Amino acid sequence: MTCALAMQHPLARKSSVFHDLRTVAKRACRGVFREPEFFIPALLVPVFFYVVNVGALQDFAEQSGTVDDFKAFQLPVSIIFAVTGISRASALVTDIQSGYFDRLLLTPIRRPALLLGLMVADLMAVIMLAVPVLLLGLVLGVTFTTGIFGMIAFLFYGALWGLAFAGFPYAIALKTGNPAAVNSSFILFFPFAFLTTSFLPKEALTGWLATVATYNPVTYVLDGLRSLISVGWEWDVLAKGLTATLALSVVSFSLASAAMRGRVSQD
Repeated sequence: MTCALAMQHPLARKSSVFHDLRTVAKRACRGVFREPEFFIPALLVPVFFYVVNVGALQDFAEQSGTVDDFKAFQLPVSIIFAVTGISRASALVTDIQSGYFDRLLLTPIRRPALLLGLMVADLMAVIMLAVPVLLLGLVLGVTFTTGIFGMIAFLFYGALWGLAFAGFPYAIALKTGNPAAVNSSFILFFPFAFLTTSFLPKEALTGWLATVATYNPVTYVLDGLRSLISVGWEWDVLAKGLTATLALSVVSFSLASAAMRGRVSQD
């Protein structure tokens, strides 16, 4: 009798961590390819800024002696613009509003997999966005001192920053379930983007801007990216950028995890 009831009403059982992660990631990755409108604006912005900044400021920057190769100096800035704020947080909001996410919470799936699976799709998306920007730089004459391996490291180095920042829109999505709030999360990036060495090296900054740039994690990420292009494998510079990225990821995903726990407790 018990066996018959068990067959009629099977109980959900926990699967492996890898299975949970693969299931969430597979669905999220399919969603990336189904939304071309997600990529076009995200790619146009960094390409536009790169072309305009190089066209308007290259002669001035190089003739003043501030920067030797302005195209190479600006390429990391464009990569940062391309990968920052790219996440599946908007899709997460849709799942929350439709009730699909609440149904997931009723399953035995591990809660970290719900975010980590989305991050797999995020990694794929940011690399897909960074590659065209890198190719544009190469077409315009940027050369990498570190060669092909430096280019690969360049892409993943920038992608790690994109993943670190993605915790913020996920936290907002889980906390509010509001698409407008998620879309406005990119505003958080503006202080990171402009209060740093976007247009001038740190030595040329003065006053309060120099102080802010010193504590801005983007400064060290840009230094790492620029070293891969113009200097070589400066491990100490690369390590500082990775440390800054790790520090940001701890903050952003702590907020996302707290928002996740809050939503689980509501259910």
